[in-house]
Amino acid sequence: MAKNQTSLLLSWEHSDIERWLGFKGCRNTGVSMTLSFVIGLLMALMFYGALYPILGKYYIATVFYERGPTQYTTVMFTGWVLAFLFIKWRKLVFQRRALAIQVVPMDVGFTLTPETAPHVLERLYAAVDNPRHFMLFARIELALANLKNLRRISDLDEVLKSQAENEENSMESSYTNIKGFIWAIPVLGFIGTVLGLSSAFCEFRTLMAGSSDMNQIKEGLKGVTTGLSIAFETTMVSLASALVLQMLVNLVKKGEEDFLDECKDYSLRHVVTKLRVAEQEPAEMVDSAGKNGKGVGNGAKTQEG
Repeated sequence: MAKNQTSLLLSWEHSDIERWLGFKGCRNTGVSMTLSFVIGLLMALMFYGALYPILGKYYIATVFYERGPTQYTTVMFTGWVLAFLFIKWRKLVFQRRALAIQVVPMDVGFTLTPETAPHVLERLYAAVDNPRHFMLFARIELALANLKNLRRISDLDEVLKSQAENEENSMESSYTNIKGFIWAIPVLGFIGTVLGLSSAFCEFRTLMAGSSDMNQIKEGLKGVTTGLSIAFETTMVSLASALVLQMLVNLVKKGEEDFLDECKDYSLRHVVTKLRVAEQEPAEMVDSAGKNGKGVGNGAKTQEG
């Protein structure tokens, strides 16, 4: 069973979504902001293209087409964030496939030592094209490469823990730009509110300073209501968009955190528990050597006497 699982080949070069689309490809679950921008822009254009045929027929098209420039920017940012989350989700699904591969033999009699580590590394290199592009295998490769320098099992655990912390920090930083966009979307809505209210007040002031004819006043009130529509509808769209995007970010991030926990569990069960090293503290070795030296010295002195 282990042999069949190890024979599974994960090719980052051909299966990672960014590589598949012709981009350089970020490590682990990192996402190219350029690629996500291009996809987000296409999504925004498709959205407005779908609304154009119903413009003037349905209110929803008017909300996005005739409510000022901030509405277009909000849609663009929304598409950008959605594209980012989709790419990250696909990369996370691909990374999870590594959990099905057992690079360390699960035989009861197998122990992981500096002598057997090269054999495990060979199995690792046969399973994937480049371990450093996999969150799980990168930490295992680093631990096995340093196995000969370790004196205690806890040392290997520290290496794995350090690598895990680096990946967690990298995961957190990958969301920085997207969090900025989600913060900016409500701000765009508030800017639209200010522009709409300003337009409505200007129209109202012009109306009051103009003719006192009732028909003209009624006609002029259309401009006032249009400004109020811009004010409230831009805020409504931006707040709804930010709410949905934040929920999606939390969902994807939770999945990534769960995956990192599964990687820790995999490393513990498949690597740390198989490790066998001579657990002798350097201090104990020095103390033992000192006692031996002292005994030899006393013996020599006794013989001299």
